[in-house]
Formats: sequence, C-alpha cells, structure tokens
Amino acid sequence: MFRVLPSVLATTLMLLLWPPLSSRAEIVKTGAQVLSEQGFLPLRGKQFALITNQSAMVGDTHLLALMEQKGVRPALIFSPEHGLKGNAEDGVKLADDASSPIPVKSLYGASRKPRPEDLEGIDLVVFDIQDAGARFYTYISTMGLAMQAAAQAGIPFLVLDRPNPLGGDYVAGFVREQIAGSFTSLYPIPQAHGLTVGELAGMIKGEAMLPDLDKLDLQVVRMQGWQREMRWPDTGLPWVATSPNLAAIESVLLYPGTGLLEGTGASEGRGSTRPFQIAGWPGIDAKALALRLNEEHLPGLHFEPLLFTPIRLPGISSAPKYRDREVAGVSIEITDYRKVMPVQTGVALLAALQAALPEKARPIFLRGGIDDMAGSPQMRKGLQAGETEAAIEARWTPGVKRFLEQRKPYLLY
Repeated sequence: MFRVLPSVLATTLMLLLWPPLSSRAEIVKTGAQVLSEQGFLPLRGKQFALITNQSAMVGDTHLLALMEQKGVRPALIFSPEHGLKGNAEDGVKLADDASSPIPVKSLYGASRKPRPEDLEGIDLVVFDIQDAGARFYTYISTMGLAMQAAAQAGIPFLVLDRPNPLGGDYVAGFVREQIAGSFTSLYPIPQAHGLTVGELAGMIKGEAMLPDLDKLDLQVVRMQGWQREMRWPDTGLPWVATSPNLAAIESVLLYPGTGLLEGTGASEGRGSTRPFQIAGWPGIDAKALALRLNEEHLPGLHFEPLLFTPIRLPGISSAPKYRDREVAGVSIEITDYRKVMPVQTGVALLAALQAALPEKARPIFLRGGIDDMAGSPQMRKGLQAGETEAAIEARWTPGVKRFLEQRKPYLLY
C-alpha cells in the first residue's frame, strides 16, 4: 500500500531527458550479439560451459535460444544467485538441476565456485550475465570465482561484455580495503566502479584481486557502440530484470546507494513494487525527511513524502523489514537520469534517516552489515559522528582517485 503525501515544495515533476522506450534505437551491440553475428565461431567444436541467467538477452531472444538456432550447445550451464530464470529470492540457496536437457549447476548453493569435477572435459568457460554496476551485487563475485576455477583447471575464460547501467564515468564510494572480503564485497574496488564486466575481469586478473589468476587465458568479446558516458537509457537496450528486486531501471540507477539500506534497520522498499526507489522507518516525519533531502539539491532527483506498507511478495520478498506495518519515508523520483549520483544519494538518505529517528532508535539503525556494504567502517563512523554526505564523500575521495589510475590499463572503451 502506498500513499504519497502532499509535496512540501509543491513541485511538479517533469521527467526530463528520459526518452520513452518507443523512441529509443538500439545503438549498442552486446558481446553476445557480436558473437552471435559471428555465428558463434569461437565456440564451435568446443565442450564449453556457460555461466548465465535470464539477463543474457540479444534483442528479444535469449542467448541459449540463439545458440540452439545456430547449432551450438553448451555442455554445461552454471547459474548465479537467483537461478537460471532469475526468479529466486536473494540469499536463497539453490540446488543443481540434473533433469534439464543441459545440466544446470548452481553457483549459489553447495558451492559458489565451479568444482574441479564440474570442469572435467570442459575446454572453455563462457560468462554472459548483465551486471548492475555495484560492488555488492553478487554476479561479479560469481564471475571472479569462476575465473579462478578455470585458471586452476587450465581452461580459457571468455566474457561476453555488457554495459554498466551507470555508465563508465561514474565512480564513487569507499574502496573495500579495511574489511575482510565477502561474497558481497569480494574485491578492493569502490561501491560504484564504472567498469563493464569485461573490464572488471581484466582488472581482477591483472591486479591479482584473487589468487591463481596469473596464467588464466582471459578473453573478452567487446561490445560495439558503447561509450563510457552512456547510462542504460542511452544504449537503447531494453532492461531485463537481473533479479527480482531490480526489475525496473529506476531501481538499478539508485541501487548502488539505496542498496546500503540493506545493512541498516531502515526499509529499502523491499516488499513493494518499487524496491530501492522508496525508503523509510516507522513513525518518523515523512514530510520533514523529504524537505531535508530536497534542500540538499541532490542532482537529478526529487523526494516526495510517502507512507507505505511492505507486504509479503513470494518469490520477490517473503520477509521484508516491517512487513504489514506502515512505514513513513520518501519516494525518490528521478528527474534526470544522467545526473543521478546514487552513492552520494544513499549516504545523504542514511544521514537524513538517522537524524529523523528518536534517540533510542539510533543505536539499532546502523546495525550489522553496513560495513560490508560500504566496504569500510569509515562510512558508519562518519554517520555516527553526524557528518554530512559531503564530509563522508571526502573520506572516500583519495581511494577513488587511486582506483581511477589503477583501472586505466583495463579500460576497453
């Protein structure tokens, strides 16, 4: 249930510079499309394993269907979190599917990395999954661990490149350096890294972000037409839900920032039709929260006060925070997708929510998980000290500058 409260600023929103889907032309060819147009020549005669899910679309046809049409068939399929069809909830462990015409092995179940026995008889591993551009989105962790398994088995690894939905120029957030690596924070890269999966694969290998990759035969099928300044709507490509809660491109464009709320006691909008586009906490002043955030003039955004009630959504969010309880917060409206800075927005939202809470609730606001999501305890410490978004951004800026230099040899576009 949603109720948008009367706007404090009485602002009429116009979604400027957001071209309607009907007017977009596909100007980017993904690596999968490029390989398909080549007749999948590098795959012919190979016993290859394919790491993929529902996001591996070429136009309105899935990569597996295109392969079938052209007489190419993987020997084995590996699937990441959410499964091959992308319809499993986050965090749900998945079993292998031996009944499928092509065996499907889960990399989010008993093992998160291909086992040596899985790769017996395989002479190439292919990766084609659309990423969301945030360090804590697990598909890039799956890619790196699969690269490691391929390297240990002496098998080449081929990445079919796809766009970073936030573009290649936006980089923000702490470089993961001060906490131990985890499946949601595996690499020492910023929260929003600005790399395609092909570029990131090269950097993971070249910077030895995981052991045993020095001898990996890594290949990338590059995209055609993609430029670094492009955000997803500029590509002309239709967005395919990469996971149950990233079904809308608006959620994706905010996710590297509003995703931080998953490591707090606040609602990030799960249990609604607009996850990561709404946020709040029961009982706070929604109008005051929206007013504070609008006064910060965050680029490309407008905030509306909102009351919403998270509900159980089987297959999407079975146990959202504050299920069946009214939450007061904000709706985050994108007015110019090219200007949105999601990480800065997430930090501003955290600071505003913390300030809106009663004193007794503040100790539980930044509960376990925020350090892992942020990649550093510095964000939590800055928020607890009452620092502004700008002050916390100043904390991460030196690390981002070092990362921008470090990534230069691996840029493909």
